[in-house]
Amino acid sequence: MSLLKPQYRFNTVLDISAEDLKSAGAKLVMLDADNTLSLHGSQEPLKGVPEWIEEIKKSGIKLVIISNNSKNRIKPFAEKLGLPFVYKGAKPLPKGFKKACKMFGVLPKETAVIGDQIFTDVLGGNLFGAKVFLTEPLGPETDFFIKVKRRIEKYIR
Repeated sequence: MSLLKPQYRFNTVLDISAEDLKSAGAKLVMLDADNTLSLHGSQEPLKGVPEWIEEIKKSGIKLVIISNNSKNRIKPFAEKLGLPFVYKGAKPLPKGFKKACKMFGVLPKETAVIGDQIFTDVLGGNLFGAKVFLTEPLGPETDFFIKVKRRIEKYIR
């Protein structure tokens, strides 16, 4: 398996069911925020995300947001969704993933990572030993560095 390839692909997070996650063995889902749950930098979740979160919670699966962003960016967004969070997660490095596993007492193989970026979410999730769900970005990127990575991703996706 290539470290840059997800095990699962979906258009948006809303297309992923609790059954999909349970079939993958996920007890904990680590969610990216920007362009996965909301447009990049937005404090407003994608329409339907709060309801999707409640549906996943009802199934017994735990959720946590892991972001490379600052606490100031992620805390208000996570609070709006009623989710715990890890900020400055250093994806694709294991730091944030390890912290989330410790928070919930789960093993890497009992986790799923959902995100839209290959070089952070997919690579990081695979290196960590999680099941990886890749979604399409919700909108265009505004950050120059991410725009460059997106161009490279076109050849990998």
